[in-house]
Amino acid sequence: MNTKIEKIEVNVVNLEITVEAQKFSEAMVKAYKKNASKYTVQGFRKGKAPMNLIKKLYGEGVFYDDAINFCCEDTYPIAIKENNIRPVDYPEIDIVEIGEGKDFVYTAKITVYPEVELGEYKAVEVKKVEYSTSEEDVENQLKAMAERNARIEEKIEGKVENGNVATIDFKGFIEGVAFEGGEGKDYDLEIGSHSFIGDFEEQLIGMTAGESKNVSVSFPENYGKEELNGKPAVFEVIVKAIKEKLLPELDDEFAKEASEFDTLEELKADIRNKMVESNELKAKREMEEAVVDTVCANAKVEIPQVMIEKEIEAMMKDFEMRLSYQGLDLKSYYQFTNSSEELLKESMKDAAEKRVKSELVLSKIGEVENFEATEEEIAAKAEEMAKHYGGKDLEKTKDLLISLQGEVIKGEIKTEKVVKMLVDNAKFLA
Repeated sequence: MNTKIEKIEVNVVNLEITVEAQKFSEAMVKAYKKNASKYTVQGFRKGKAPMNLIKKLYGEGVFYDDAINFCCEDTYPIAIKENNIRPVDYPEIDIVEIGEGKDFVYTAKITVYPEVELGEYKAVEVKKVEYSTSEEDVENQLKAMAERNARIEEKIEGKVENGNVATIDFKGFIEGVAFEGGEGKDYDLEIGSHSFIGDFEEQLIGMTAGESKNVSVSFPENYGKEELNGKPAVFEVIVKAIKEKLLPELDDEFAKEASEFDTLEELKADIRNKMVESNELKAKREMEEAVVDTVCANAKVEIPQVMIEKEIEAMMKDFEMRLSYQGLDLKSYYQFTNSSEELLKESMKDAAEKRVKSELVLSKIGEVENFEATEEEIAAKAEEMAKHYGGKDLEKTKDLLISLQGEVIKGEIKTEKVVKMLVDNAKFLA
């Protein structure tokens, strides 16, 4: 096998590969054995007709497709390794010469990983990020806990007020005609939650149990359903019951019931500590991101479009998975948001390009700085991942992860080391 390499565009090379005639003949025989049973030749049982007779009847090219595949599968991986080529996608294959008794010659047009020209990456300057934790923040967290532990009791007398839960029957009409999805029975609506469109909830304030009323609202222009977008609607509403939230007193008794602490002060201290820890982690992540963004802005790299497209596809799969956790799919999402696959992909384009550039730049720094992942670090990372997955046999899961995702784990460890080095060397300005 002989190869010739030529750079034809930025991040694109053309690799010409010549396979000896003997090797191509062997590939033809392999293709014959794979396909012989498909051809009927008079005087022979199926699959037993000689190769030359099948070629004579059906043409020499009858076995070319599989022979080409066999040759490419055998030679392409070796050729890119010998020429130190790092493809980012499948190659475009073109046949230059093919025929019985001839060398088989083909070209592979390959998009390769781009070269990264690093700028300043040590001692970059970024703004320091700090988040304070106030007593008001702690009190708001306590109030949220009280809300979650509130008792709901029916309001025997009185009117609907903000914060009450009104149990209602409703039916919606557009131009006097009831529309699909606009009806509900015994629906518990928290007034002030803004879960209904417009000022629907506000119009219920002041009503009493048993009272009915027509509520007029308009659907938003981008509601997500063509037949409802921007349309004025009238809802016939009956308030069947009114319930109110009874918040618990914020005292030691509340602390005992709502947490593992005996006193309110202990609960407050725990909330404060957790908020401080959360704010520190948030600040740390934001400063790390700022450092990486600055380092990437200092670097130059021309990213092949295919790398951005592949990242968008990965982001789409991740987005679809997160939707599934909410009981939705992409089709429903497009309908609800009046969007489409094209619009969603377009909205992901900038983030995808940023991710790809970040990965390329951090990888280049890791290479320049000779960062490596030790076997101990890989094992520790795999064990951490195995614990996340759960299961009875932790050691078996860890070994499986190393076997299947060893290179990915190694890459994550090297990236973590690079980011730590960048942050440790950065200058944080007040």
